[in-house]
Amino acid sequence: MSYETIEVRPLTPTIGAEVHGVKLSEPLGNQQFQEIHDALMAHQVIFFRDQEMTLEQHKDFGRRFGPLHIHPSAPGPEGHPEILRIHADENSKQVAGHRWHSDVSCDPEPPMGSILHLQTVPPTGGDTLFASSNAAYEALSEPMKTFLGGLTARHDGTPNYNRRARIEGQDDTKKFPHADHPVIRTHPVTGKKGIFVNPVFTQYIIGIP
Repeated sequence: MSYETIEVRPLTPTIGAEVHGVKLSEPLGNQQFQEIHDALMAHQVIFFRDQEMTLEQHKDFGRRFGPLHIHPSAPGPEGHPEILRIHADENSKQVAGHRWHSDVSCDPEPPMGSILHLQTVPPTGGDTLFASSNAAYEALSEPMKTFLGGLTARHDGTPNYNRRARIEGQDDTKKFPHADHPVIRTHPVTGKKGIFVNPVFTQYIIGIP
């Protein structure tokens, strides 16, 4: 794929690319945004180095992809309910996202993606890791693809969010969204299939003991 307004540098043969030649704090032209969108579809995760954004600019960029999601368990900063603040230091009892997951897959309509803006990072370690559900699906045998293709899984946010609340000494009796999703989902843009289960939200596969 060729690009005219940005430079895209793949990071691995399977997933991830760096995008250069754009400032996310400035309004994007239609062609430039389309090329960013194309890069995301092609590489599944894209990275922008050395970007400065206010919360409003962060949200403006997100709105180019669609309506903004509001997290069911974590209130955002005042006036910015669509922003999920992630913080950890030496006193933290837990760290967000330390288990493999697809963000808020318990929602009836999960968000199509997340935009993580890193502010302070450790000099070493602390890397955020990404996995390709498409590559995981393609690695399955044909009989397993056929078997999983007809199954549905229950995703529920209550066990995960209340477990986190207990660790923090907060109310752990709230109810959160739950939904049933196909175990194998087909991407609406690329047409590629991917495995859509994860250990954070998926409780069980319906019809499987």
